[in-house]
Amino acid sequence: MKIKKMKKELPKIDCYNFPIVYKHLLNFIKIEVAKAGVNKVVLGLSGGIDSAVACYLAANALGKDGVAALIMPYEKSAASSLEDALKVVKALGINYYIIDITKQINEYFSNKNSGIGSDGIKVRKGNKMARERMSILYDYSYKLNSLVLGTSNKSELLLGYGTLYGDMASALNPIGDIYKTQIYQLAKLLRIPESIINKPPSADLWAGQSDEKELGFTYEAADTIMYLLIDKMYKPDVAVSIGCDKNLVYKIYEKIKKSQYKRRMPLIAKISERTINIDFRYLRDWV
Repeated sequence: MKIKKMKKELPKIDCYNFPIVYKHLLNFIKIEVAKAGVNKVVLGLSGGIDSAVACYLAANALGKDGVAALIMPYEKSAASSLEDALKVVKALGINYYIIDITKQINEYFSNKNSGIGSDGIKVRKGNKMARERMSILYDYSYKLNSLVLGTSNKSELLLGYGTLYGDMASALNPIGDIYKTQIYQLAKLLRIPESIINKPPSADLWAGQSDEKELGFTYEAADTIMYLLIDKMYKPDVAVSIGCDKNLVYKIYEKIKKSQYKRRMPLIAKISERTINIDFRYLRDWV
């Protein structure tokens, strides 16, 4: 009699007690904002689930007057993005500003004297939009005496799926240690509008753009592998040995390695005895 081999079951991502996580994140926002000597945050609200979750957390932590949302559409942004962003600000009762970035983006890419050419135009345009939005956010953070709140989740940060000094920039980020698949659990706890929870993940940088199509794999598959590689500190070959797809494991492993520069402060060549971010690492709340 042949004995059937049991299919190995992959370890599952930690199922956090999200009511407790929620309270922790509220305290994180309150404490870190207070440390900076302000009482407000400003964030870019795209209509997607990540920025919606960050916005709900901030409003619950600081009150509706402690949050300002900037909605910054481009001419090719999906109409549903604006609609869903407005659902969030209206549900929370927070201040918001709609700033169309079409003119400055198109002006830059239509400037024949700039010598930028048309190579890789789609990605470059997307990066330019992300950085334009962040530039506006930091201007408003000064205008409103507030901190810029980050909206990148752990999956995006590990994969380098974001624009350096664009959407990856912030003063503090409450969701940067939460995988994309976990974001949905937190969104349900926060009662984020269903239209936001149910739509496919997209940075909405161009028509029909999809995160998972662009990455070439699903967040569910990626999160499982990254959980093993990062949280559990498995070597890639160990992840493969317990049932993960070999090609996908190494593809994700390479993405994590190659995007490390996006997750750290700019490197400084060491010359002196005490170098910023090398030997000189005092916290900002030192006395």
